[in-house]
Amino acid sequence: MPSSLQFSELSHSEGPSTETSGTGLSLGSRHANQQPGFLWESDSKKLHGQDTMSSDDVESEGRPPYLHAMIAGGIGGSTGDLLMHSLDTVKTRQQGDPHVPPKYTSLGQSYYKIWRQEGIRRGLYSGWVPALGGSFPGTMLFFGTYEFSKRVLLDNGLQHHLAYLAGGFLGDLASSIVYVPSEVLKTRMQLQGRYNNPYFKSGYNYRGTVDAIRTIARTEGTGALFYGYKATLCRDLPFSALQFMFWEQFHAWARQYKQSRDVGVPLELLTGAAAGGLAGVITCPLDVVKTRLQTQVNPPADAVHIKDPNPQKRLISTSSPSTHRPMPGAMPLRTQSVIRGLRFIYQSEGVAGWFRGVGPRGVWTFIQSGCMLFLYQRLLRQLEILMPVELEEM
Repeated sequence: MPSSLQFSELSHSEGPSTETSGTGLSLGSRHANQQPGFLWESDSKKLHGQDTMSSDDVESEGRPPYLHAMIAGGIGGSTGDLLMHSLDTVKTRQQGDPHVPPKYTSLGQSYYKIWRQEGIRRGLYSGWVPALGGSFPGTMLFFGTYEFSKRVLLDNGLQHHLAYLAGGFLGDLASSIVYVPSEVLKTRMQLQGRYNNPYFKSGYNYRGTVDAIRTIARTEGTGALFYGYKATLCRDLPFSALQFMFWEQFHAWARQYKQSRDVGVPLELLTGAAAGGLAGVITCPLDVVKTRLQTQVNPPADAVHIKDPNPQKRLISTSSPSTHRPMPGAMPLRTQSVIRGLRFIYQSEGVAGWFRGVGPRGVWTFIQSGCMLFLYQRLLRQLEILMPVELEEM
């Protein structure tokens, strides 16, 4: 994780204490009686007449207090999600558009049309309340679980790349209990837009977030709030695991390159963005099959002419970084298995079918991850100043 919480005191009589983690790297810790006013280890060493840091000092990672990691992660994650919310609304409209021909086509045309017809708050930012209500606690759970599991695995001798991979996997699993229901609410309200929307007939018409919860629970049951849970996990668990494994490695390379724990704003932005973008591209096939499973309805032949008793229920994508749209005329998967879906797409559309929408997805995850992880690192520094804690090595 970020190296921002490795400090040493200004005293010439005491150097930074260290201990060895499971990776064999030295992990700096603060003295029990340390007070605010400390410097980065690199700055402290310069005061002591040392121009460069040792290899172990540069490569070692910080261990922020769990509370700091959860607060910084919650703010950073929710800020990144809200920053991308309007683009997510456009994506949702494009994916869930039931009109023939489609009302929303290109990204720019769709963005402008929603803004002109419905405005910002009720149009482009419809669904922001459940989005924020799920994103903040979800990312808090994620970073808390990630930090805890990563440290336990490292301290028990697991190779550090595997520890980061497992930490990201477990963090997303823990946070899914919060973010999946919020994504269902958010996505339906994004597709709906304003109440009694005269410009777009989506099949949904909720007065607000509370009314949406009540209506879904009454007409579909509370289980509908977890619709697409399995398919979402099949994509998001590998994405988060790869994202944080790449980020830890990229940040370690940046520390080595700068020979300092403080790698600077450009590299902090670049390491987070590159990690998210690369993970987004690699997991694009899982995103494609997930979206297909959630957006394509395969009614039985004898039920084609039966009126749907629940017109509020429609199958649409329920996660932020999903930018794939099924190819026009694409054959339905006719399965709920992710593996079978991947096999069918490959057989019918080839490798290109696996990577439909890879460009928008890569850009999406590049920007969102860069914002989230940059804010996370910056907020950790501020929290260490505003909320100094006397901690033992965590």
